[in-house]
Amino acid sequence: MSSEKFGLISSYYNNYSLWSMFKAKNLSPQKLAGFTALILSAIITLGTLLIDGNWKIVLTAFILTFLVSYYLYLYTLQNFIYRKIKLIYKFIYQTKASKREEFFNKNILPLKTIEEVSEDVEKWASQKKEELDMLRRNEEFRKEFLLNLSHELKTPIFAVQGYIHTLLDGALEDPNVNKLFLKNATKNIDRLCRLIDDLDEISKLESGEMTINSENFTIQDLIKDVFDTLSLKANTKGIKFSVKKGCEAPIHVLADKEKVRQVLINLVDNSIKYGRQDGHTVASIYTMDDKRVLIEISDDGIGIAEEHLPRVFERFYRTDRARSRDIGGTGLGLAIVKHIVEAHGQTINIRSKPEIGSTFGFTLGSGD
Repeated sequence: MSSEKFGLISSYYNNYSLWSMFKAKNLSPQKLAGFTALILSAIITLGTLLIDGNWKIVLTAFILTFLVSYYLYLYTLQNFIYRKIKLIYKFIYQTKASKREEFFNKNILPLKTIEEVSEDVEKWASQKKEELDMLRRNEEFRKEFLLNLSHELKTPIFAVQGYIHTLLDGALEDPNVNKLFLKNATKNIDRLCRLIDDLDEISKLESGEMTINSENFTIQDLIKDVFDTLSLKANTKGIKFSVKKGCEAPIHVLADKEKVRQVLINLVDNSIKYGRQDGHTVASIYTMDDKRVLIEISDDGIGIAEEHLPRVFERFYRTDRARSRDIGGTGLGLAIVKHIVEAHGQTINIRSKPEIGSTFGFTLGSGD
């Protein structure tokens, strides 16, 4: 390569480096002040050189002009422009500056480029947008929750009101209906009590008031206890309980036994409610690793459509509202189950298909 070509490439590279150094995204107040001072000094030096060719005077003019313009411009930037930027940061944080923030404002902020400040503001705006979106979702959830709660409360209350008014209007003297009406009123009052108990339970779980008392126990024994507890209810539909073959060997878990019992009762009870006549409910237990055990409760009932699966653990969410109320329940069972499992630091999931059945699976800590 000839020296001429090498010089051309070197000159181009140096010019490119100089230009890239002064590109807008790389400019700090010091660089911008230096660049501006350099231009002003060059102009004034050129003027001085034309007026007086004394190199000492020219050099002195260059140095004095550069220093004065540099510090003056830097002072202007830091005390006017960055004062406005500081107001932006104060608006973002909306708090009285701590010592750490004061250090940031005095030492770090002046070194930031306008683009870096812009990125900080965009990041803040993005966070605020996410917060607003979350608030909107929570507001929609709150409205839906209050609407569902109101509906769940009104149904038994209006039923009890109707039966009592009918009895007071004369049906109390009719032996053919008075006991029937009182029994129906009692059923609705019991339903109302269950709803209040479940609301109280889920409130305690969400607020963290309910403690988890872990103990080591055999999960198969607890499952069999739950099967025995619900056997009479299962017999009314001819549903048979069983533990899956190969899952009979005792597996120990470390968890709150009574809370896990509540989880299993809810899941097995649902398998009865939504199971088909003469169907089966099967429990499966698997050791996933040294730390977790997977428990699954499966049925061959009506199943759940795919679009409902992401919401089945929400409070009062029903895939078929009319049928669910006929079957019974408060609409809070699966929400309570989810909170109990998560309070153990574990997870719960569902697999389901209409007319084939559903499988609820949750994990617990291993006790081995």
